[in-house]
Amino acid sequence: MSGVEVITFGCRLNTYESEVMRAEAEKAGLNNAILVNTCAVTGEAVRQARQAIRRARRDNPHARIIVTGCAAQTEKQSFAEMAEVDAVLGNEEKLASASYRALPDFGVSAEEKLRVNDIMSVRHTAPQMVKHIDGHVRAFIQVQNGCDHRCTFCIIPYGRGNSRSVPMGAVVSQARSLVESGYREIVLTGVDATSYGADLPGQPSLGLLAKTLLKQIPEIRRLRLSSIDSIEADAHLMDLIADEARFMPHLHLSLQHGDDMILKRMKRRHSRADALAFIEDVRRLRPETSFGADMIAGFPTETEEMFVNAVSLAEEAGIAHLHVFPYSPRPGTPAARMPQLDRALVKDRAARLRAAGQKLHQSHLDSMVGTRQWLLVENNGLAHTENFTLVAAPGLRPRDLVQVAITGHNGKHLDMQLMAADAA
Repeated sequence: MSGVEVITFGCRLNTYESEVMRAEAEKAGLNNAILVNTCAVTGEAVRQARQAIRRARRDNPHARIIVTGCAAQTEKQSFAEMAEVDAVLGNEEKLASASYRALPDFGVSAEEKLRVNDIMSVRHTAPQMVKHIDGHVRAFIQVQNGCDHRCTFCIIPYGRGNSRSVPMGAVVSQARSLVESGYREIVLTGVDATSYGADLPGQPSLGLLAKTLLKQIPEIRRLRLSSIDSIEADAHLMDLIADEARFMPHLHLSLQHGDDMILKRMKRRHSRADALAFIEDVRRLRPETSFGADMIAGFPTETEEMFVNAVSLAEEAGIAHLHVFPYSPRPGTPAARMPQLDRALVKDRAARLRAAGQKLHQSHLDSMVGTRQWLLVENNGLAHTENFTLVAAPGLRPRDLVQVAITGHNGKHLDMQLMAADAA
């Protein structure tokens, strides 16, 4: 191989940062290299990263393999001890060209491979400018990094550090550059995006940032948020939901569970009632809004009754896009020291929660049939509606915005008929 290849795991923030990594590595003159940007959210994510590293070495015996990302930050020694790995960079180091210029020689010890700073010492997130997001028709912009909260199941603050925000002016500049490059949809992303601005002068909120982007860059056709913590939603965000057609009617919520005792043991800041009230408020302001949510099955101490409360919350809230995670103990977190459930029970509950989510998704697809929808066409013959429902769009050009009639679905995605006169 030649050049720089990037293998990305995990969240949209990692997707964005992978483009920064590629640019910085190329600026440093790196060649014949594979950058592996890892995720630490579950043990399975870490296992998949190790598997990918071994595969990359088998397929590219002479390439330099550099591992970074959250798993590399939290488990740096174990990655450095892998014979296939040539260097380990921390989450801060991976974004600087100087890190790629100062890589260790081949064949050094595990300790010499390490280039991982104390992430908790990082106080600022520098704006990162990218011209395009490889393979995506939607452009992601990092507005925030890190997290000040300490949910008992989560290792991510130890991989990302404390919360820090990108100044609003830099976000506007990045968005304008991406729109000028042809992107019609912008997605604001971060580790805890709704905490945006608390560390900036004047403490601007995520909602105010979104308002500012849409006001200053009228060419933005669609604006999304990647994931939010509903308890942090502010009045500016609710205004956008109610009044701004370019703010997309889809919110992905970090719910995690539906039982109040488990939510307390998770150290979440919302209750079941808080979550339901927020969803009701949003639907009152904009009825077509769809919701996604992350939920964990099999958390330590979870009884059958508590699990049923999680299922019933998803059903009562009408979650259209449910992302289910079987609880995975992460070393160093408080939940890993709590009484654990049998792994078979955890997997069974995750399967049951996914089945409930699938029924909710089917109901959502049913509700879309017979409607007219605007689609943003993607690179793989698929598209997304404004409320983030997947549609089969064969023959349409990527990045086109088109209006269609929804004619049916196959259980996974919607089918459509093009209304050519309304293409934009």
